[in-house]
Amino acid sequence: MAKPSDRLETLKQFQENAPIKIQTLGQFNLWRKGEKIDSKSWGRDKTVQLFQYLISNRQRHALHREKIMDQLWEDGDDRDFKVALHGVNKVLEPERPSRTEPEYVIRQGISYQLDLEKIWIDVDALEKYIIIGNECFGSDQKVAKAAYKSALDLYHGVYLPNRVFEDWSSEEREKTQVLVLGAYITLAEIILSENPMESVRLAQCAIAIDPTWEDAYRLQMKAYIAKGNRPQAIKAYQKCADILDEEYGIDPLPETKKLLQEIESLA
Repeated sequence: MAKPSDRLETLKQFQENAPIKIQTLGQFNLWRKGEKIDSKSWGRDKTVQLFQYLISNRQRHALHREKIMDQLWEDGDDRDFKVALHGVNKVLEPERPSRTEPEYVIRQGISYQLDLEKIWIDVDALEKYIIIGNECFGSDQKVAKAAYKSALDLYHGVYLPNRVFEDWSSEEREKTQVLVLGAYITLAEIILSENPMESVRLAQCAIAIDPTWEDAYRLQMKAYIAKGNRPQAIKAYQKCADILDEEYGIDPLPETKKLLQEIESLA
């Protein structure tokens, strides 16, 4: 396997050069050979739904047509699927000659999947960056820091915000949220000694996603102490305690309470 630093560079090159690029975080957009595709180009919403479903299930083996229709459209039929698939291929390859196989949507009998070697997807790249960061954490902090930063640069909001009520998109949305929260906190830990206030900011970004993410409050407490700001560290604990009580009726974890005691004991 290639070195993490080489894989990081390969990911960045793919991000720059991929013929199809897709944004799913914060909003949905697609670029074809550098040109942003207008939303009207998709035509029917079922076309967009099918493509977003393929994105959401990109890591599974080829998806059976019947299963796709069952999960997307209660009253859908073969015609709906064919029209939607034609629409997807038309957006991706408007100049593809008729009777030739699509380049980006791979068909195996009546199963379909995206060719991830030719399509760059922000949420997929984000996950790969975080994997590299996790792999290097503790052994190569420079590469880890670069990987986490690259991942977080891609995060502009929740996964497919226009599909938050669709069951087929929830797994990817929840997984991505956990990955992003972890990346914010781990990067904040890496830079804590060199830039405590940036650690505070990163922790605040995590809190903005999940106000009950206790790791973020502990990170802020440590960062404020590193800056010699004991009152602000205690205030961060109190915010944590208040939100946990308000949301769940529970106290902070023993680990968080112990950190408070250590802070309060400082002269």
